[in-house]
Amino acid sequence: MNEMNASVSILLAEDDPNLGTFLQAYLTSKGYKTSLYRDGEAAFDAFRKGNFNFCITDIMMPVKDGFSLAKDIRKLDSRIPILFLTAKTLEADRLKGFQMGGDDYLTKPFSMDELLLRIQAILRRTMGAGMEKEQNVFVLGDTRFDFLTQKLSNADGSVVVDLTSRESELLRLLCMHENEVVERKEALVKVWKSDNYFNARSMDVYVTKLRKALRTVGSLEILNVHGVGFKLVVEK
Repeated sequence: MNEMNASVSILLAEDDPNLGTFLQAYLTSKGYKTSLYRDGEAAFDAFRKGNFNFCITDIMMPVKDGFSLAKDIRKLDSRIPILFLTAKTLEADRLKGFQMGGDDYLTKPFSMDELLLRIQAILRRTMGAGMEKEQNVFVLGDTRFDFLTQKLSNADGSVVVDLTSRESELLRLLCMHENEVVERKEALVKVWKSDNYFNARSMDVYVTKLRKALRTVGSLEILNVHGVGFKLVVEK
């Protein structure tokens, strides 16, 4: 059993009894402690009472759907990874998933190998694997950003904004290249692992959210460089 897997407790919300039971058994066999819930309300009740550090939720569920579940979870924990499972293929639904704070999105039917790789990729980001030697704390002008705690604040810490894991990873990339243009393709490959059209659209959603967060705590700006990418502007 992988030691990282053993430390991960997954909340699985899936109303299809066959798929839910199969996913629970599969993830358990891979070393993840996995608890299954049949509707969003039961899943949220368990989340409030439990100690989970990863969420997998179907979108279409009775009582409380996956979007509502994610929204409620985000009110309690802004950093826990959320992976959406859905039969929907409409781009608007995918973008809504990211707007609700989702870290990734998997369309049914999917292979177990793909699910496992998605989980592992998210965990590498959120648990800081392989980043120990890289800068994780940035003080830029009147703004402070801690990548490991995923917190953005003003200089004296009186105003704090919690970021999601993907927001943090994107902001970290921009911070490492302050006042330089980060090409869209570079950001997509490093943060989303693919530069396809859908990921490009979701990245635009995250840039918009980061702009709002930066305005809340200070004066940093993210500029669009038309046809090229983005630049985090830091006044010296």
